[in-house]
Amino acid sequence: MYRFLPRRSEATGKMSETRLAPFMKRLHYSGMTQLRGNLQKAVLVVEDEPKLAETLELYLRHEGYRTERAGDGRRALELYRALKPDLVLLDLMLPELDGLEVLRRIRSEGNTPVILVTARAEDLDKLLGLELGADDYVTKPFSPREVVARVKAVLRRSGGGESARAILRCGPLEVDPEEVMVRVQGARLDLTLAEFRLLEAMASAPRRAFTREELLAVALPESDALGRTIDVHMKNLRRKLEEAGAPGLLETVRGVGYRLWIEP
Repeated sequence: MYRFLPRRSEATGKMSETRLAPFMKRLHYSGMTQLRGNLQKAVLVVEDEPKLAETLELYLRHEGYRTERAGDGRRALELYRALKPDLVLLDLMLPELDGLEVLRRIRSEGNTPVILVTARAEDLDKLLGLELGADDYVTKPFSPREVVARVKAVLRRSGGGESARAILRCGPLEVDPEEVMVRVQGARLDLTLAEFRLLEAMASAPRRAFTREELLAVALPESDALGRTIDVHMKNLRRKLEEAGAPGLLETVRGVGYRLWIEP
């Protein structure tokens, strides 16, 4: 089974692997794993701050990327040459060899996309990194989601992005994972990201009952929110569907959670 999220730790405070394992196993058999289309892509995370590196790996793995980690410049080059990753996240301030020197050597050997991760605010450092061939950069502090978005964008530009995800059609609903958009009978439905994720998950397995914990793992994977938080999102989602002319699609399954009911 694929490993999507590491166990909760004090360093990350994120969701445990134990919590997600049963859900992800079921999704594998229901076809939901197509929503994580990046599994064949490897990202080398070069970062000497263990907690930050762990967090970055967590988010990347959750999106389906394989990751390896290096804590210094020399180890980074060893892993780069051995693994041939699809992209390198490279901190500038590293022990052994600094990030700019690592970048020089990577560029002398190939064109693997590189995103610089740095605490340096000076424009000179960023410009030098870009001149040496970096594809993009992020400056600390940053949101891990921003880093994942940059990874996707750079891989897409380089022709190594994730494969297209199929549009899900369920009754009057059309769920487009690529555009992050839902249409009801052809009309666009205005949803929050959490609401979209919920509907996307349920549309991937219509008529299947999802527990609140399963839905929370999909909608808010980085959150410590309680399962009852899903009730609020589902209430809003149900209201929006009803206003769009699609009442009765979301059903509450007593003692379990929710399901998207589409007549077979």
